[in-house]
Amino acid sequence: MATYPSQSSAAPEIHRAAANASTIEIVAVRGLGILAMNDSLLWSVASRNRPRVSALLLDPNGEAARRRASEVGESWRVFKSGVELSVSRLEELSAYTDVHVYFYDMLPTWRVLSLDDVQFVSVFGENHEGHTSRMYKIAESSHGALHRGFRRFTRELRNQAVRIM
Repeated sequence: MATYPSQSSAAPEIHRAAANASTIEIVAVRGLGILAMNDSLLWSVASRNRPRVSALLLDPNGEAARRRASEVGESWRVFKSGVELSVSRLEELSAYTDVHVYFYDMLPTWRVLSLDDVQFVSVFGENHEGHTSRMYKIAESSHGALHRGFRRFTRELRNQAVRIM
């Protein structure tokens, strides 16, 4: 396991892991900084290398989105439009690769970026975004309880979420 002060500090390692990834799976709120903008962390890799992409995003019409918007000091309408923009951009990405998008309605705690068998995990706090919190790189191993736990969390969240794309 490696630890980074923030997503920007982990970016070189994330890019290395993403370079050959066949699958990118994210659990995020909006996903704009990870995958949904031209200059986001993984847009160029996803559009160029064409991995299978799965994005679990916060349902912009759910109660959890209203609570999260309040936590980060945004109006719900602005917050909602950010999620909707992300979905629109992921629709554009689907011209290059297989993209699945799901909405979940649960106050976000974990932000998970899985690149094949490597995970980069951070936490959403009550007053800060996931990309500003400490990030942990967790690789699969025979004693990888955290890795297995985050896989299980992601799988269960996806099973309870609504697929929109």
